[in-house]
Amino acid sequence: MELQTHTLPNGIRLVHQSVPSKVAHIGMFINAGTRDENDREHGIAHFIEHTIFKGTEKRNVYQVLNRLENVGADLNAYTSKEETCIYATFLNEYYDRTLELFQDILFHPTFPEKELEKEKQVVMDEIRSYQDNPADQIFDDFEDLVFAGHPLGKNILGTVKSLKHFSREDLLGFIRRNYCPEEIVVVSVGNVEFPKLLRLVTKYFSQTPERRKPVPRLPFEGYEVVTRLQKKKTFMVHCMVGCPGYSFSDERRIPLALLNNMLGGPILNSRLSLALRERNGLTYHNESNYTAYSDAGIVSIYFGTDPAQYEKALEIVHQELARIRNQKLTTLQLHTIQKQLTGQLAIAQESNLGLMLSMGKNFLLQDKFDSLETIISKINDSSAEELLEIANDIFDPVKLSMLTFQVR
Repeated sequence: MELQTHTLPNGIRLVHQSVPSKVAHIGMFINAGTRDENDREHGIAHFIEHTIFKGTEKRNVYQVLNRLENVGADLNAYTSKEETCIYATFLNEYYDRTLELFQDILFHPTFPEKELEKEKQVVMDEIRSYQDNPADQIFDDFEDLVFAGHPLGKNILGTVKSLKHFSREDLLGFIRRNYCPEEIVVVSVGNVEFPKLLRLVTKYFSQTPERRKPVPRLPFEGYEVVTRLQKKKTFMVHCMVGCPGYSFSDERRIPLALLNNMLGGPILNSRLSLALRERNGLTYHNESNYTAYSDAGIVSIYFGTDPAQYEKALEIVHQELARIRNQKLTTLQLHTIQKQLTGQLAIAQESNLGLMLSMGKNFLLQDKFDSLETIISKINDSSAEELLEIANDIFDPVKLSMLTFQVR
């Protein structure tokens, strides 16, 4: 069934996919994340995601939490470099209740000082838990290395120091500056008639005054290759290799996603998994990742290994990258990786929650959502020659930065 869409006069967009299910999913997607913070706001987008549930002009924190969870619904949120999302899963009969609550917590939060101080301790614990896990921390540190000096390099959680000075006015100021109606998308996947859903969204969100985001995002430029070794109190060596990738709007995004999946995606027979783990027993965990932002991207390879095996593991990683750059895929190899990725995407869209979250991100970035058939067509249109050209562009050795956590 086709997506149904509508834009309110103030700029808020509504997107709905009808599905024959008793369970519905709604997300409020705001085009505001870590990269929209100024120098003294590091971590504030994520902190708002935590504290926006702590009370409104007509509800205290317990009333906010009980409003949906008392009817068996699930209320959740996340923050990324470029967006904030508040979402819920609930029985179809609670559309009205859910949208009314979203309107209340998004546009009427009070951020009580007492609750802010308690939640600062919670987020500080979250930060420290990441710092205790080098396999997690190295991902944030590597993005900071690649996007050095740019807001995209800042980790989402902020720092213990930055959190301490956040006030209620700081949070409200960030919201006023970034939670503009034209930067908000309401996404629904559920069994509700679209005219009814539109009436509800209009009822709760049409009164929000129209306004524009006052500060444009700073584009990323000036990448410099860096190799950095850091001593850590760990038992393993952790290493990341990578560089900037293509943006979400770049036509080469799908072919690069194909290459990344073949190299080290969530499959047991990826090239890195076969070379590092199956043939040589050097790593328990390895992966490659490609994240596309609105105007930039990043490609990275991670592995953790015993210090005595580090040099050999790193050599194998570079051997696999050279193989991708120098050997054009055969017709059978190309067909295989195309089938792998299309199968993974189809399985992912079997989850209505995953579908809703994907729709929201796509509408924020490009104001549309490509059907699975369209994406599969783009995957199947990727040629071996195109993949070889992209591999030589992205995995050019002179472009690769590296971050290694060595054992102290």
